[in-house]
Amino acid sequence: MQGVFVPSASSGASASARSVPSSPWRDRDFRRLWLGQTSSQLGEQTTLVVLPLVAVLTLDAGAGELGVLRAVGQAPLLLLPLLVGAWVDGWRTRTVMVVTDACRALMLGAAGLAGLLGLLGLPALLVVAFAAGALAMFFDVSGQASVVRLLERDRLVAGNSALEGSRSAAQIGGPALGGALVSLLSAPVAAGSGAVFFALSFLSIRRIRRTETIPEHLGRSVRVGRRIHEGLRFVAGDSALRSVCLASAVFQFSFAAMMTAYLLFLPRELGLPGAAVGLVLAATGPGALLGAVLAARLPSRFGHGPVLVSAAALGDGVFLSVPALHGRSAVTVPVLLAVNFLFGAAGQLVNVTLMAVRQALTPDGMQGRAAATITCVGMGMAPLGSLLGGFLPVTWGVRGSVLVTAAGMLLSPAVMALSPLARLGRTLPQGRHAPPTADGSSGRATG
Repeated sequence: MQGVFVPSASSGASASARSVPSSPWRDRDFRRLWLGQTSSQLGEQTTLVVLPLVAVLTLDAGAGELGVLRAVGQAPLLLLPLLVGAWVDGWRTRTVMVVTDACRALMLGAAGLAGLLGLLGLPALLVVAFAAGALAMFFDVSGQASVVRLLERDRLVAGNSALEGSRSAAQIGGPALGGALVSLLSAPVAAGSGAVFFALSFLSIRRIRRTETIPEHLGRSVRVGRRIHEGLRFVAGDSALRSVCLASAVFQFSFAAMMTAYLLFLPRELGLPGAAVGLVLAATGPGALLGAVLAARLPSRFGHGPVLVSAAALGDGVFLSVPALHGRSAVTVPVLLAVNFLFGAAGQLVNVTLMAVRQALTPDGMQGRAAATITCVGMGMAPLGSLLGGFLPVTWGVRGSVLVTAAGMLLSPAVMALSPLARLGRTLPQGRHAPPTADGSSGRATG
């Protein structure tokens, strides 16, 4: 890649003006960001479980209504990424995260109170679910951009590893905590108690003291549509980022199809009870924690490219062993636990490494839009994959569908192996300038 990379810490202070910490944990503002994001993730994962339970236990929602509620909550992943990315790049990330935390805390508190008073109906719960998903999108995109503005380029992998580790822990503990809160308290009180996590995140993130500089070309007068176009053009114009988009889209499509067939395969073909299915799926959580730890060490030792390709091949290829299992033998559940653990570890290693590469290649003023563009392209393929996974068993059978879709997942590491990503070395790549923006300036950060 040609061009000059602008250090991500430029928004706070120049690299020469302050010492480079040996670890992101020595940075007080990073610790505040980590605590805030961890609290926010716990609140988000808890809410994902509590809101459906409110619908079932308090509103007597049926299966169709519950499906609509989940779809509405996931809709922002498909509808909003590009808009959010363009909007976030024009604001200080600390401001966006603090505002979204405050909104989520107030919203869940009001929903819990309305539930206690018998004033919460399904239409209102649908609004809460959509708003929670939309606010989470704003927070997550801002959070990814904030890491780049807080840390130097050579600390991105370690910083992302810490943040993704806490995200994995939240994905393990959040649903369990949500279920426990509903059991110990009423469902409406459990929904309201989720506001506590967002309030803690609000208090932590608002204490970040480092000043962010918004690139001058991203003034409020620039139209959002123009910003979205600039983000799309920037990602499309970089061969490595195009490869990230393509690999993500292939993976999300194939993984969504595989999971649809997989969730049919476990109970119907193997005869596993619900508790065993939950245990098997939960094994990805501890694996993801291990992957986050490995991501802080392996890329700098073996190279970012080799780690990306080999981890993706291992994590995706391990599912090819699943169709060989038959019935509830003594090895069935242990093998499935190992498969999901390895998938979680390898997948998280790929996620953290790819995120650091994307952040290193992207100027500060383009961080939100680059992240949102890649999210939109990748997650936009998931619904199509789920539809395919539902139709394949009709002609291929459930076992054959798992095999075919698992093989399809291997297209993602193949894309990376044939792309510039495979040639990345032990240090993060140098970025290039963004293309000229709406007012004719470059997409470089200032400061």
